[in-house]
Amino acid sequence: MPSTITPNHTDREKKRGLDDHEGGHGRRPPTDKRTGGGGDNDNWNDRPSGRRGPREKLSRARLGLFFALAGDLMFFVAIVSAFFVAQNTSHIDSYNRYVNQWLPTAIPPILWLNTAVLIASSFAVEIARRGMFRETDVMDEWLGLGKPLTRRVLPWLVATTALGFLFLAGQWVAWRQLAIQHVFFSSNPSSHFFYLITYTHAAHLFLGIGALITSLTALYASKQLETRQIIVDCTSWYWHAMGLFWIFLFALLAFCQ
Repeated sequence: MPSTITPNHTDREKKRGLDDHEGGHGRRPPTDKRTGGGGDNDNWNDRPSGRRGPREKLSRARLGLFFALAGDLMFFVAIVSAFFVAQNTSHIDSYNRYVNQWLPTAIPPILWLNTAVLIASSFAVEIARRGMFRETDVMDEWLGLGKPLTRRVLPWLVATTALGFLFLAGQWVAWRQLAIQHVFFSSNPSSHFFYLITYTHAAHLFLGIGALITSLTALYASKQLETRQIIVDCTSWYWHAMGLFWIFLFALLAFCQ
């Protein structure tokens, strides 16, 4: 009776296991090129339906950030609405005189410089974000040829962080200048909203600096390329949002009092 040879599936299963891996060190390189440049899902492997790959992780992270920023936007909208209500609130005193306690707060000139600093930082962080998805550097890291992404992105993230601290220092100088002029939080409704708006935005920007420091740490600490890309990408979009919020709030303080 002839013997039956059972096929050996070991090699086939190993090959299938390797193909199931995604981008990263020693894994299948990301090859999706349908989305174009700029880091918008660039070089991220397309996954079959029902499976979670790098693209899905990036999309979920961006979606979560979007909802968080939407909550921040509603918070700032509420402050702006209260700003206009307080600005137009008045009463009739005992002498039958029309009284409006709103006294416009003079904007410290350093805030113009601060705005330019924040815009410059937004350009720097965008260069860093795009650099994290540069195809040739992604492939070099996957092949184990050092960390070209870290070398390319690190200076821009450091520059963004430094500019962020410079912006906060400028805000502190502006508060000190107002204090010297005896304009404080409770001096009048206008100064109340000036401090409230600038304090709140500074707190949000400080969180952004914390995210930048996290991104800098991840460039060295995280071994997963996709994790580093997601952290830098979401940090960059948060920083852009803080820049847009500030431009709107600064225009409100400078031109709507």
